[in-house]
Amino acid sequence: MTNNKHVLGWIDEMAALVQPDKIVWIDGSEEQAEALRAEACSTGELIKLNEELLPNCYLHRTAVNDVARVEGRTFICTSKKEDAGNINNWMEKNECYEKLSKLYKGSYKGRTMYVIPYSMGVVGSDFAKIGVELTDSIYVVLNMLIMTRVGKNVIDALGDSADFIKGLHAKKDIDEENRYICHFPEDNTIWSINSGYGGNVLLGKKCFALRIASYLGRKEGWMAEHMLILGVEYPDGEVKYISAAFPSACGKTNLAMLIPPAIYAKKGYKVWTVGDDIAWIRVGEDGRLYAVNPENGFFGVAPGTNEKSNPNALATTKSGCIFTNVCHDLDNNTVWWEGLDNNPPKNALNWRGEKWDYTKYDKADKVGTSGAHPNSRFTAMATNCPCISSEFNSLKGVPLSAIIFGGRRAKTAPLVYESRNWQHGTFVGSIMASETTAAASGAVGVVRRDPMAMRPFVGYNMGDYFRHWLDMGKKIPNAPKIFHVNWFRTDADGNFIWPGFGDNMRVLMWILARCEGKVDAVETPIGFVPKAEDINIEELDGVTVDTIKELLTIDKQSWLEDVANIKEFYAQVGERVPAELYDELATLEENLTK
Repeated sequence: MTNNKHVLGWIDEMAALVQPDKIVWIDGSEEQAEALRAEACSTGELIKLNEELLPNCYLHRTAVNDVARVEGRTFICTSKKEDAGNINNWMEKNECYEKLSKLYKGSYKGRTMYVIPYSMGVVGSDFAKIGVELTDSIYVVLNMLIMTRVGKNVIDALGDSADFIKGLHAKKDIDEENRYICHFPEDNTIWSINSGYGGNVLLGKKCFALRIASYLGRKEGWMAEHMLILGVEYPDGEVKYISAAFPSACGKTNLAMLIPPAIYAKKGYKVWTVGDDIAWIRVGEDGRLYAVNPENGFFGVAPGTNEKSNPNALATTKSGCIFTNVCHDLDNNTVWWEGLDNNPPKNALNWRGEKWDYTKYDKADKVGTSGAHPNSRFTAMATNCPCISSEFNSLKGVPLSAIIFGGRRAKTAPLVYESRNWQHGTFVGSIMASETTAAASGAVGVVRRDPMAMRPFVGYNMGDYFRHWLDMGKKIPNAPKIFHVNWFRTDADGNFIWPGFGDNMRVLMWILARCEGKVDAVETPIGFVPKAEDINIEELDGVTVDTIKELLTIDKQSWLEDVANIKEFYAQVGERVPAELYDELATLEENLTK
């Protein structure tokens, strides 16, 4: 497929290490993909589902010990530890190559090496970056065909260049004691071994599009962020775009595919999804920030996805989808998961492939008693999504009016507040946090800092990442405004005060009105909050202006406690935390004690 000596030389080197029986290039054709699906079905790696109900859909089960990303086995491998920082797991890169080479040696014997040339971003666009993943897993090939842009046009676009990300994956023995997901940002290289789970082996996703790309972005003057991108279309046809970062379990996918409430829908407002997970962001010729979704598909969490919570996500799974670790309904050869509906299948196999009795389900032991694993997934083409934006394949991206950070806080953060400027907005992002819930293991209410929702995904020192944000602010003549939202404030009884879901659009509309200077705001110690009457509560049952006032109050005592926690976190990040952020922290503390 190519005469690129850099690509061919690297493949020869890796093949000598892993020793495959044969090498197959993935050309992106439907004929080749269909042959691979048939082969995977013949070995049991995939199960073909009901063609009438779920056309071209398949079920896959990973090993029981291999069902999620493994942060503890994920490493940033650099020459010097300080370049990886204190938040990341670090291994000296040459030591890592030597250690993993012993594991990789001969790991493809009796297996096929699949060569996947792929592009993150539209092939040929200014945003696009090319990778080549080597894998011994048909499951990986078929997922990468959905999640990225794969084919001969990718390798043609690369030409004779050496500028590509080198990814090597081996299933090996799926041995969790020797499972490693290692990133070598100085070498544009990713090595993954002893896993078959998507988040660890679809190397274009978090590994490349965030960890390696964040490093490249800092070097090249752009940003790779763990952010959704959505567009709000006004009745006159104008579309305003927002990117937003949320830690897990904070409604990110639901916001990306938001259904406008009736009060807006009947006036002609629409919401369009550009991306649900990752944004690559650059300064455009007009001085605004432009964002693209570098992915081509969605790798979504299945449990909880239903007709009410996220009908657009559910519709996306109806054809050409790969389901991983969900429940297999044997009566009609379809799939099911907790939260899909109230009709669990009576004759089914659980995510382990064992006979499943839905009457034995115990919320306290979800993993052991559920039909679908709590982290079970669907891999679906973005173009399947009913609300996919017409700008999804844009070469230049979409202009951002606002950047939103969010967290899950019971008392501290108000429903929404606006930062004073880019530097303050960077500070707001750097202190992003969520509190553990009863659903999480361990104590309830423990604050976990997750700056910009990038804690597991920054490919270098977190302090340098903060510095990059501050430096970018100086390069953006027309920067978007930065906001923080919190859909999860609770009352004295622990009940959520704000309805959330589609009604979050009411907050987005205030944010966009602020970006256009159409509404005022009230200055507080933490930033600007809305006037309560400026949040549209029309046709919103049980929510009054007083409810909004409660949602916007600033509890100084809980914020002062937060300041102490932020100081601890900054100390953990280390000496590279920029002085400007300490200045913002001092200003916050001073404002709270006035």
